[in-house]
Amino acid sequence: MRTFNTSGPNIPSEHYTISRQDLIEKGVNLVKKARYFTIWAPRQTGKSTYFRLLAAELNKQGYEVAHINCENYKDETKEVFLKTFRDELQSFWQVDFEDAGIAETFHKITRIKNRKLVLIIDEIEGISPEYFSGLLHSIRATYHSRTEHCLKSVILVGVSNITGVIQDNASPFNTNDNLNVPYFTKAEILELLKMHEDETGQLFSPEVKEKIAYITAGQPGLVNGFGYNLVETFPKEKEFQYAQYLEIERNYTTRYIDKNISNIINKGKQHRQFIEKLLFDERKKAFNIYDERIKFLTVNGLITFDENDNIIFNVPLYKKCLQIAFAPPLNGESEQIRKNLELSDYFSPEKGLNIDKIIRNYQSYAKKRGFRYFMQKDENGKNTGLIEAALVHSFDTYIQSFLEVFEGKSYLEPHVALGRSDLIINMQGTEFVIEAKIFRDSTQFKKGKLQLAYYINSLGLKTGIYLVFADTETTNSVLVEQAETIQNVEITTYIVRYDVEKDFTEDLRKAEKRTTKKTKN
Repeated sequence: MRTFNTSGPNIPSEHYTISRQDLIEKGVNLVKKARYFTIWAPRQTGKSTYFRLLAAELNKQGYEVAHINCENYKDETKEVFLKTFRDELQSFWQVDFEDAGIAETFHKITRIKNRKLVLIIDEIEGISPEYFSGLLHSIRATYHSRTEHCLKSVILVGVSNITGVIQDNASPFNTNDNLNVPYFTKAEILELLKMHEDETGQLFSPEVKEKIAYITAGQPGLVNGFGYNLVETFPKEKEFQYAQYLEIERNYTTRYIDKNISNIINKGKQHRQFIEKLLFDERKKAFNIYDERIKFLTVNGLITFDENDNIIFNVPLYKKCLQIAFAPPLNGESEQIRKNLELSDYFSPEKGLNIDKIIRNYQSYAKKRGFRYFMQKDENGKNTGLIEAALVHSFDTYIQSFLEVFEGKSYLEPHVALGRSDLIINMQGTEFVIEAKIFRDSTQFKKGKLQLAYYINSLGLKTGIYLVFADTETTNSVLVEQAETIQNVEITTYIVRYDVEKDFTEDLRKAEKRTTKKTKN
């Protein structure tokens, strides 16, 4: 019986595997045109599975494909690399290269006639810079005479944008010849899940299929990961339901360490301030690949661009995990909140959840406590966090403390675009949506209501809460608390005021004075 694969390239006889015939044909056509090209993508995106399927198809069509993995040669000597490189080529092509150097090895390849050879070099970043240049120059020389010899194509595969690394005026790897291996389409996700259903009889409910497709955005490693973990965690379930899906999502976000997610968070930490702005500031930011931060986050799979060339997060699950990882600290506030909560004040079996009273209590709490307790601090105790993060996270802390006391649940739904994170609250089987955001201007304020109504409709719900933070200096006439029906959805707007000087500026100024005094002393 086949399984979902979560580590390494797929073996079709052992793992559920999407054939991706159109993509295979693109690769075959490039080889037939004697193009030397690259394949790059972050880890666990299916590129290794893809080029193995491509190699199998090329072999069927009379090509002889040699595949060499260079992952662990960064610290090896040139001699060690060359010996392995020659041995691998000899194993695939039955050609004796003896003790040839890089240039001589490729020269011997060009003397082979009446064969059709293809070389795939995987994990190209693993090659030491000491001899990478020599390898590239030898490939370049071979490329220019490719009509006269048997090496019809060289394919370089890696996790960063190889063409950006090796591109120069004489490079055979033109930027237009990178073969993009996209994430799974929704149809491919459903095809993969159906393989398990057909082979085992164990089903995924339509809602679970939709959630997997949404939260993973088709990232192959994550799609397989959700399938694998559902099967392993609930082996006796006849049909996986939403409750089981949520268990697996929580495993990814808060319970267990996943290598893929850990890698994303570590990459995000290298540009933390920029990531925080993307996470907690809904204002659109233009995508510009020449910005080194954007380039780094793009090639590592964190962000991409939308149809308007604005930055968006690549995968909703990545955004959710980054929000959790980069959220401001609680600083003891959850204990302060829980002290004053009494179940009978907010919930009764007859009337259900009194959400209005919950929000009013939060407004009183925010007015009394302020938001400075949620500011990020460095090792010296200096406030460094974002105002946006502190404001929104204060409400998240409040509602989580409330749910903890009353055994409710919440699910953060981060949209791929910036600034859209809706909190779905489940209390005694009743669900509703809360969206918290910072007031920027009247256009953004009104647009937010429409977006919230659209999203609530997509969930099949009828009500939602629009929680808007506005500083005390803002007097815009649109800032009105009211209940209104928008697109057949009842939206209730609440305004939470904050004082920039009291909550943020004053503390920052004091911290700066302390730092200055220490420096002088």
